[in-house]
Amino acid sequence: MERFEHHVVHLQRVAIAAVIDDQNRVLMLWRYRFVPQQWGWELPGGIVDEREDSKQAALREVEEETGWRPHSLEHAVTYEPMVGMVDSPHEIFIGRGATRVGDPSDIEEQGEVAWIPLTDIQRLLKKGELMGSGTLVALLHVLAFGH
Repeated sequence: MERFEHHVVHLQRVAIAAVIDDQNRVLMLWRYRFVPQQWGWELPGGIVDEREDSKQAALREVEEETGWRPHSLEHAVTYEPMVGMVDSPHEIFIGRGATRVGDPSDIEEQGEVAWIPLTDIQRLLKKGELMGSGTLVALLHVLAFGH
C-alpha cells in the first residue's frame, strides 16, 4: 500500500432557508458575487455562529438579510458541498410563511429582496441565475418533494 498526503479544509457549518409563502413563492435575494463576477438569485443563509443552533441561525439570517421573519422552519437535509476536500456541513431548512418586520439589517449581505414564484425556478436555473449550492439543493428539494 502506498501512502499519500491529503489535505482537508475545515470550514464552518452553514444554514440556508427556503421560505415559501401562501402563493407558492420563495423568498430570495438578487446579489452580486465577486468570486464568479455575476449577479444572481440566492436564498438567505449564512454561517452558524459558535454555540448557535442551526435552525436559529437560519431564522436569524433570513431576518437579517431580508427583513422577513419566517413563521416556521423545518430541517430538510444536510449535505457537504465539496465532499472529499472540504468539511463544511450545509443545513437546508424549509419554511412556510413570513411576516415583514422591517428593512434588512445586514448591510454587507443586502440585495434586492423578492418573492419569486416557484414556477420560475426552472427558467432561472436554465438561465444560470441561481447561485450557490445551498440555493440549488434547497430549491431542487422543494420542487422534488414539495414544501
